[in-house]
Amino acid sequence: MNKKKMIRLTALVGVATATGVVAEANQAHAATTTTTETTNQTTNASVESTQAAVDAAQSTFDTAQTSVDSAQANVTSASNNVTSASAALSSAIANKEAATSENIASATSAVSSQAVVVASASQAVSEQAGVVSAAASVQASAQAEATSASASLSSSSANVASATSALSAAEAALTSDQSTAANNLSAAESAASSASAAVSSDQAAVDNAQAAVASAQAIVDAVAEVQSSDVINMSVAYITALKNYLANPSSANAAALQEVAKGADYVKELQQKFKSDASLDVVVDPSDPTVQEALSVYAVNLINHLRNQYGLTTAFGASANANVAAIDFVKKYYDDEDWNIFGTTGSDGKGHNKNGLDAYADQLNTSIAEDAGSGLTTWVNGKATMATTTLHNLLYAVYSDIATMLFDDGGTNNWSHAQSIFEDGTILGTGGFNNVYLGVAFDKYGYAHYELYNATEGNHLGNNAYSLDVQTAAQALLTNAQASLASAKASLQRMTTNLMVAKAAVVAAQNQLAALENSSANDLVAVTKARTQLASAETSYQTALATYKQKEEALKKAGDNLAAAQASLEAAQATLATAKAKLAELEETVANLTNADQLLAAAQAAYEQAVANLTTATGNLGAAQVDLAKAESQLALAEDTAEQAKVRAAIAAQVDQQLNGSTENDRQSAGQDATSLKTNGRALTATVATASAAKQKQGANQGRLPQTGNDDQEASTMVLVGLGMLGMATGLYGYKKKKLTK
Repeated sequence: MNKKKMIRLTALVGVATATGVVAEANQAHAATTTTTETTNQTTNASVESTQAAVDAAQSTFDTAQTSVDSAQANVTSASNNVTSASAALSSAIANKEAATSENIASATSAVSSQAVVVASASQAVSEQAGVVSAAASVQASAQAEATSASASLSSSSANVASATSALSAAEAALTSDQSTAANNLSAAESAASSASAAVSSDQAAVDNAQAAVASAQAIVDAVAEVQSSDVINMSVAYITALKNYLANPSSANAAALQEVAKGADYVKELQQKFKSDASLDVVVDPSDPTVQEALSVYAVNLINHLRNQYGLTTAFGASANANVAAIDFVKKYYDDEDWNIFGTTGSDGKGHNKNGLDAYADQLNTSIAEDAGSGLTTWVNGKATMATTTLHNLLYAVYSDIATMLFDDGGTNNWSHAQSIFEDGTILGTGGFNNVYLGVAFDKYGYAHYELYNATEGNHLGNNAYSLDVQTAAQALLTNAQASLASAKASLQRMTTNLMVAKAAVVAAQNQLAALENSSANDLVAVTKARTQLASAETSYQTALATYKQKEEALKKAGDNLAAAQASLEAAQATLATAKAKLAELEETVANLTNADQLLAAAQAAYEQAVANLTTATGNLGAAQVDLAKAESQLALAEDTAEQAKVRAAIAAQVDQQLNGSTENDRQSAGQDATSLKTNGRALTATVATASAAKQKQGANQGRLPQTGNDDQEASTMVLVGLGMLGMATGLYGYKKKKLTK
């Protein structure tokens, strides 16, 4: 409840107290409390009643609004009909004005002229239809002849096939005896020869395998000594100069390193120290896993020996996985791409395949560095020649390449090979080389590739690691050689058995051929006859083929003529359709001009009806809008009444609250002098009366007020009710009329 309402209610309570009777204060208070409770019940019922009236008025308003919307739609539709009827009427008027005898005669004449055009076009269509019919007949005849020629050609082809088959059968019969026997003999002799060659080959293989076993045994005995003797020792001066250069690659340090290294002459001196052992001159496959193991272990031992001299404690490793990766990389990015790293002269090569290195590093998800050397290639007069692939040459190639990387790597390479051997944790300035494994592979040009991988748990390049004990690798080579010898001996035994069987087959074939030397000559006569029949069938086939081609050409020409005739017919039909449409348009014009009066009358009647319909719809809209206005007013009045009922209920509750909260002193103040109040501009005076005087008014009060308690209490209560109603009549502070929306 807002402040203004509280001020008004307080004034009303004061007036009620001033006009109380002089009965005992406690009794008057009890009677007044009962009266206000009855008043509260009445006002609450009024609130519910007025709210129901609001709901009913809202429903009436919604219905009226729907009626207005429907009437408005009818008006719009009727207005559109009037517009359409007006346009039709204007057209009819124009048609009526144009319906002169001259115009009608002119239109009729145009119809007659167009009818002639239609008749001519129709005649053209009929004539062209005849042309199409004739062309179709010719095409059908040509089709029949082509079909017949095709059947004849097929028959001739079948005759040729039959004659060919007969000739083949006769020739087969002619050769089936002696020729077959001779072929059998030849095949048997060939098989015997192959078996003999296989025996010889396997015998040679056994001999070679035995030699390989002997060589492998020699390798086992000599390889440890070779590894221990084939070392490269660097001078202290070289190590110092190399460290200075790697720490600061200045021109002065490079020159000092070059001076200490002594260049190519010192390389040759080192190469001459390689131990040449005849036991190593055994032919091997560079990609054989055992040979790969021996080469990578040999190379890693050479490099780790150098790293120890340099003062490094971390060592390179060797593994089967690293070797497989090296072979796969070289095949894919050098052999398959025909990538010659050095070229034919050493100066015309493509260099390292850097794109391939990047791609393979991404594939393995690791860091890769590559060194390359001349490998199996010896430079003679500026041209490369492939050396014999023996274990001696492979080991020498590795030894020579590593020596060259150390002491003959100046110029454009800037000692990069030496850096790749001696750097720790990085290679050529690239990090990620904390666990280096070496793989060795030779490309198809004979050049050696040394792939340095950083092995991790993720790429598994360090798995299947080799023991760096060269004796183990050499022993594996011996084991493989012994297995090869056993396999060669088993193959020799099989081939020897096969040779005995083949020789027996030769004897049998020779006996069969001797028994059939006196066969009949009737087969030769049958062959001659079959050849004559085949020649005749082929002649007939050529004749049928020529006829078929001629008929096919005639069929094509007939088809082209038919297509052209059909196209002309379609054009004539299109012309006829256009002429008929024009005739229909002219006939419609004549009909409109001839019936202008009737068309105008009909248009006038339709227009007047549309106008009448619009007038009716407009009237209905007006009536619906009047009903809507009434419903809107009734809704506003019902909402005002409901709002007032709520206010009265609030006042009654406030009065009851104040009376219930008064003290005995407040009740005694009812006997004080009169208090003058002004309400709605009119003075009200309350006087103090005796109990007997109050009783004189009892009869009048009983006829219009509720009888609650004694007379004095009733009079006091009625004053309160009267003042409360007066407050309602004059309005209350804070009340705002609700705005009606729709």
